[in-house]
Amino acid sequence: MAKKRHQNVPASYLTLFKDNKVLLLRRFNTGYEDGNYSVIAGHVDPGETFTKCIIREAKEEAGIELKSENLKVVHVMHRDSKSDEYN
Repeated sequence: MAKKRHQNVPASYLTLFKDNKVLLLRRFNTGYEDGNYSVIAGHVDPGETFTKCIIREAKEEAGIELKSENLKVVHVMHRDSKSDEYN
């Protein structure tokens, strides 16, 4: 019997601050958490880095153009998907 391997679902999240405020988006027409607020975020596509992912998502979700040299990774988290209530 083949050993089942752990599978990650990588995602990037962007937190933008200005004048002690945080940019939030209201989700709609996605089928997931519609009506709730979120930061800019999305799943990393195959072959894509976390930075390239968040640059793409910022453009898609908020029309914001980012440059990689202006971004800084500040946190990495690993979560066990078995405990995720959405799976």
